[in-house]
Amino acid sequence: MSNQRGSLMMSVLASGVLGVGIVLGSMWLLQETPDLDANGTEVSVEYGRALIRETSVLMGPNHEDPSMRFSGSNLDCSSCHLDSGTKPGTLSLLGASSRYPRFSGRDGVEGDLLDRINGCMERSMNGTMLSRDSAELRSMAAYIESLGDQFAAMGATRREANEPEAFNEPPRAANPEAGQLVYEQRCQVCHGDDGLGLQATLDIREGYLFPPLWGPDSFNDGAGMHRVLTAANFIKARMPLGQPDLTDDQAFDVAAYINSKERPHMENLEVDYPDRATKPVDGPYGPYVDSFPIEQHRIGPFGPIREFYRNLE
Repeated sequence: MSNQRGSLMMSVLASGVLGVGIVLGSMWLLQETPDLDANGTEVSVEYGRALIRETSVLMGPNHEDPSMRFSGSNLDCSSCHLDSGTKPGTLSLLGASSRYPRFSGRDGVEGDLLDRINGCMERSMNGTMLSRDSAELRSMAAYIESLGDQFAAMGATRREANEPEAFNEPPRAANPEAGQLVYEQRCQVCHGDDGLGLQATLDIREGYLFPPLWGPDSFNDGAGMHRVLTAANFIKARMPLGQPDLTDDQAFDVAAYINSKERPHMENLEVDYPDRATKPVDGPYGPYVDSFPIEQHRIGPFGPIREFYRNLE
C-alpha cells in the first residue's frame, strides 16, 4: 500500500513538474516569438534606432538591394533629429508619439505616426513611402514610441532643452544676400562652400558627417525645412552645432539664403493643403487663397499675409 502511495505521489509530482514546464515553455515561446513582416524582417526598437541613425546605410539610394532603396538621398534622419532624436528641444523625437494621431493641414486628413514618418520619407529624405506593414516603418515608430516612454520617465530638469531663446521673427523680409555672409562666416566650415556637406567617408553610402543644405542630395522643395520660418527656428536653436549663438536676424537671413538654392523638386505640390486657408504664411509654393507674390511667401514680410488670413476668420 505504501509503495502504491509513493508511486502515486511521484506521478503527481512528475505531472506537476511537466505541467509547469509546459506553461513556462509556452510563456517563453510567446515572449520570444519575433514580430516579422512579410519579408521575414523583425520589427524592433533597436532596428528602428538604427534606421534613424544610419538611414543612408540601411535604406539609402545606393543600397545593394534595390528593394531597400527607400530614401532618395544619403541623408540620415538624425541629420535633423540630432542624437537620433534623444536630445530635448527643437526637432526632438522624445515626445513625438504623444502628438499622434492628429489632423494634418498639408494632407487634409488625420494621420498617425506611421503617416508622419512616411511624410518625412517623401519630403525630407526625398524618397518613397514605406509599406505600413513593413518592419522598417513599424520599427521606426516603435523606436519613437520608446522615446515617448523615456520622456515620460524623465524628471523636469532633464526635459529642459539646452537651447538659446526661441526664434523671434524679424518684422521684415529676409535678406538672402546678408544670409550668404552669415553662411560664409559661420556655416560653410562644416557644410562646405558649395553647401554640399561633408561625407562621413569616401563611400557616399555611409552618409554625411555634416549634411548638404542644398543640391541634389538634400531635402526636396516639399519638405518642412524648405520653409524659411521652420528653417530659421531650427537654425536659431541648434546651429552652429554645439554653439547656437546666431541672432534672430542672422538665422532668418541664412535660412532664406539656404532655401534660395536649387534642390530636388517634389511633384504634385499643388495638391497640398486642400483647404488653402490653412497653408502656412511661409509656404514656398502655391496655389494660395491670397494674392501676395510667391516671393513674399518665401522670404516675407509675413505680417501682412497673417493679417489677410485673420480677416478671413
